[in-house]
Amino acid sequence: MRDRAGQRLDNFLLATLKRVPRSRVYAMVRKGEVRVNGGRARPDRRLAEGDVVRIPPVAVTASPAVGPAAERLGPSIRAGILHEDRRLVVLDKPAGIAAHGGSGVSAGVIEALRAMYPEQRFELVHRLDRDTSGCLVIAKDRHTLLELHRAFRESAVGKSYDLVVEGRWPRRLRTVRDRLRRYALPNGERRVRVDAEGLPARTDFEVVEVAGACTWLRAFPRTGRTHQIRVHAATRGYPILGDRKYADRGGMGRAARRLMLHASSIAFRLDGEPRRFRAPPDRRFVETWESMG
Repeated sequence: MRDRAGQRLDNFLLATLKRVPRSRVYAMVRKGEVRVNGGRARPDRRLAEGDVVRIPPVAVTASPAVGPAAERLGPSIRAGILHEDRRLVVLDKPAGIAAHGGSGVSAGVIEALRAMYPEQRFELVHRLDRDTSGCLVIAKDRHTLLELHRAFRESAVGKSYDLVVEGRWPRRLRTVRDRLRRYALPNGERRVRVDAEGLPARTDFEVVEVAGACTWLRAFPRTGRTHQIRVHAATRGYPILGDRKYADRGGMGRAARRLMLHASSIAFRLDGEPRRFRAPPDRRFVETWESMG
């Protein structure tokens, strides 16, 4: 387990069981079918050198749709590459393309890259929601992956997002610190809610512009919880336009052409050298904003 030290259990399983549906992998962990050193373990457990992971027998069937689906994404993925070197790829991920396959999606960014360059290793450093666009970092080797995972754990990665919310965001509201807890709907879909017993979370916000009944914000997440920005905005009464998970069903935001959330920059150090990448919001984001005026 030396080369997996520091990796989350769920990420290890997803990389090992590439053709097993994501939902099945998480169900295996939840039911205690996966054991670490003989005991049950949570999906977010960090593996250590010397850990023994027992994975039960699981049926694996190749899906003939994965190859063609991944190939169809190729042109969009190529067009979105912001930077590439021997260690990593930084992509401006389009909205509507998943970071990885699973949960009813046959292929995403990682499958498309592997189909395009089968001789090269690709591993997601972090994730973006399917409907969120913007900067996504993919490692080309294990050393890079572990170094950047460590940077995320130590809050040494700076990120900024552009978003448009319903309502006129008060300029005095600069920081939201609501604790967050993940939960699952009856159909297995994962959601997040504010919970006093949840994990600490912090998002800093600044107003960019106000138009009509909407506000363009810039968000700086200081922690990396699932759906953090979306929930922090919605729980304060300012849901992101196009958010079909957390916006009020009667709100105007659900009618937007896309989720108005874009990862506009990411910064970190790799081998001691500072790296920073930017991706401005795409045309559809800007056009949707301009229609608000």
